[in-house]
Amino acid sequence: MASGENGTGGHDRTALDEIDLTGELMIAASASRAERLAAEQIDEVLLARRGPERPED
Repeated sequence: MASGENGTGGHDRTALDEIDLTGELMIAASASRAERLAAEQIDEVLLARRGPERPED
């Protein structure tokens, strides 16, 4: 059964968004020379993802 058929489509989209965000943070972390991403770097990734077409929730 497709997720839209049982009313959980919103949950699927949220899960996919979280997976996508995690991937973006992992890419940023692997590109960094530091052991950990600084809070400013994390904010940069998060804010870059929330462009004009993705308003803050």
